Amino acid sequence: MEPSESTTTLPNTANEDLTPLEQDVLDEYERLAENMRKLASLLDTMAGKPTAEILDGLRQLERKTSLVFTLLKASVYSIVLQQEIYSGDQVGGSEDGGR
Repeated sequence: MEPSESTTTLPNTANEDLTPLEQDVLDEYERLAENMRKLASLLDTMAGKPTAEILDGLRQLERKTSLVFTLLKASVYSIVLQQEIYSGDQVGGSEDGGR
């Protein structure tokens, strides 16, 4: 952070030696550096706290999804089993009746 302070004071002292375009470029770099500092600070703040909240939410979602998946598998298994029983009855009945 100290180098940025020196770069902000350096162009002010050497304003007579810089063209307007050079001064504009330096000003833009200064704004960019300040925006990057703000971004880094914001990311640092965001990185700490929400992670735990997001993980808790994902764990809850995982439990609910697992429960729904288990219920779905049980329902599908029940339907398949009922179809096998029903088709077994049909096949057994038609074979005996056809002979």
